[in-house]
Amino acid sequence: QVQLVESGGGLVQAGGSLRLSCAASGRTFSNFAMGWFRQVPGQEREFVAHIDRSGSNTYYADSVLGRFTISRDNAKNTVLLQMNRLNFEDTAVYYCAATVAYNTVVATTSYNFWGQGTQVTVSS
Repeated sequence: QVQLVESGGGLVQAGGSLRLSCAASGRTFSNFAMGWFRQVPGQEREFVAHIDRSGSNTYYADSVLGRFTISRDNAKNTVLLQMNRLNFEDTAVYYCAATVAYNTVVATTSYNFWGQGTQVTVSS
């Protein structure tokens, strides 16, 4: 089992920035690739970003490319999501997730463990 706890969400004005953090515990963190997802009520959970086990390779949804940055610190068992130039459409609950898959995966079904989510609200 891997326990994931997100933090860092909140209310921010459009154009502002937030940094989300996800702390992992349980099994060896570096054995998992990590992802961030987000979900708006009434909509499906959507992929945001992925990072491989070493942190060397990242992949982003088109909607956040160039604005969001995913990173990880395996020594601290933490994955981060730096979000810049936020807009109203970024408002959602953000989830971090862990996967044992070796390839880059964007489907929610490919992730094995999930955090409880943190709310991000962008005011226009």
